[in-house]
Amino acid sequence: MTLYTTQQVADLLDLHVKTVRGYVKDGRLRSTRLGKQYRIARKDLEAFLGKSLDVSPAAVTPQAEVSSIVELEGIGNQAASRLSNLMMTAARGHREERPLRVETLFDPERNRLKLIVIGSLEATVTLLQMIDRLNREQ
Repeated sequence: MTLYTTQQVADLLDLHVKTVRGYVKDGRLRSTRLGKQYRIARKDLEAFLGKSLDVSPAAVTPQAEVSSIVELEGIGNQAASRLSNLMMTAARGHREERPLRVETLFDPERNRLKLIVIGSLEATVTLLQMIDRLNREQ
């Protein structure tokens, strides 16, 4: 069974990925949810289109996404806030087609900052290197 990401379906249909996600959320395009992402089976995409796809599964560009959790111990409230703001700004400034997401959680009782980074391999590596540099400067 061939499964496509919403980005791959968007590329195949020459649509914006948000349009494809809208079809999925509206129930017009059947999908399977894997974690926070959707996968669309080829047969479901063909049913949505009302015709067979003219593309072979090998013609779809493979994509990889990374989910990383970084826990920083011994970080104060002010430093955690500064680092969180910098990471959120970096993620918003990201210019690839696939979004880079950053979520943060600070535990003041333990002085622990948890950063959850989700994005492409390249973007995640860049952001993790930035976290490392900023953490060393603390």
